[in-house]
Amino acid sequence: MKKLLKIAVNDFRLVFRDNSLKIFIFLPLLNLVVIRYAVPFIDGIYPVAQDYIHIILMLATMQGSIAFGFIYSMVLVDEKDTQVAKVYGILPISKFWFVVFRLIPPFLSATLSTVLLLLAEPFYNLPLVSILVYSTLAGLVSPLMTLFVATAAKNKIEAMTWQKLFNLPLFLPVLAFFVPASFSFVFAIFPPFWAYQGLNSLIEGGNFAVYMLTGFAHSILLLALMIKRFSGSHYK
Repeated sequence: MKKLLKIAVNDFRLVFRDNSLKIFIFLPLLNLVVIRYAVPFIDGIYPVAQDYIHIILMLATMQGSIAFGFIYSMVLVDEKDTQVAKVYGILPISKFWFVVFRLIPPFLSATLSTVLLLLAEPFYNLPLVSILVYSTLAGLVSPLMTLFVATAAKNKIEAMTWQKLFNLPLFLPVLAFFVPASFSFVFAIFPPFWAYQGLNSLIEGGNFAVYMLTGFAHSILLLALMIKRFSGSHYK
């Protein structure tokens, strides 16, 4: 347990040692400032923007997961590129749980950034418990992104490309609000779909719990499968 925690903390320190990654840490803060001040300002000038506030907020809540998911995927890609992963591979510990512990920092960071964003947004008076639940689900996107990019990319250049590709399923589920309800579940294969639908139901007084439970089940299943695949290939 101590070894796992030590490596998780070390991963977090690596982020602050890499100047190219430091800037991504401040992106969630910039995102918060935009939602808190810029969007209300635009809404005051163009009232039509009010109809899309919930969509803007949905996309904003994923920015923390994108930022920290990318940061930690670069850490894992770098250790694969430099052969450090093979050194970790000889440790006498479960590779599955080893990966789980390494994913805790990006998950917590993404979750915290989403919580702060929803507490700061001036449009809706959302309950704190619901904010925490939603933010936790949104935070799970960060480890999913980390594993997807780190598994697919062989180097940092490829990682940039795969990161952009991963962004597509993060944004596509908002289209569910612009198509007939019978077609909206086409986007249900993407984890953010359940988070977005849950946030929308929370705002409009719908069945928030059903979307959250389904979203957690979906994301955790995908995460378990991706951890198993990643742990079986990354450390060899």
